Amino acid sequence: MAKIGIFDSGVGGLSVLREIRKVLPGDDCIYFADNANCPYGTRDRNFIIDRAREISRFLIGEGCDIIVVACNTATAAAISTLRAEFPIKFIGMEPAVKLAAENTSTGVIGVLATTGTLAADKYKDTKGRFGNDTRIVERVGQGFVELVENGDLESPHSREVVGQVLLPILEEKADRIVLGCTHYPFLEATMLKIIEDFRTKHHTDYEIELIDPAPAVVRQLAKVMEAEGIRHGKEGKIILHSSGDGTVLHKLYGTISAK
Repeated sequence: MAKIGIFDSGVGGLSVLREIRKVLPGDDCIYFADNANCPYGTRDRNFIIDRAREISRFLIGEGCDIIVVACNTATAAAISTLRAEFPIKFIGMEPAVKLAAENTSTGVIGVLATTGTLAADKYKDTKGRFGNDTRIVERVGQGFVELVENGDLESPHSREVVGQVLLPILEEKADRIVLGCTHYPFLEATMLKIIEDFRTKHHTDYEIELIDPAPAVVRQLAKVMEAEGIRHGKEGKIILHSSGDGTVLHKLYGTISAK
């Protein structure tokens, strides 16, 4: 039976784990949340690389056949190093700029991400390849990771924090908004309420869509596993690890696994 390792700076990568369970339910998944060092978004690149190395060693020691770096910031900072130093395959995250650019009707897309992701060469390369004919409005999801790590997903406070970042993107007429951090999909319900109110107030005649890259990442995971001959099991189990307090990790996993 395959063992898939997944890691993130905290609980955000559970949004990727959720998709893995839909597509590959028979495989074991070992998840590591580095919440003692969360968030990664403003961390030094060398610090992130060191943490990614250490976590990867742990997951390989647990028998993982392949590892998903379920963190956009860690992917940007460390995945090339991990691929060079370890003998197994690594699957990384990439903001879905291409998908957004191909499907916009207004010609404007939004990208919500961390400071580290937006500054990384990987993102700039993606933006250069797929965003030339589209206006891209970029915003750092200031405070988003902290909301998710605290389990504060749909409160008045979370709506205020999310609205301060999301509304300026909507006011620029972005109709496709890329969620460029794996924590952000957990704020989807709050975002959708803000979008609904915005569309009602401004009488917009175009649909506004949030784009989660997790489904595309998991399709790539399945493709690589097939190419590598990694055999799937019939009934996989989930093992959760964290470097800090695991309360929110287990609570949030319990919420998504119950759906």
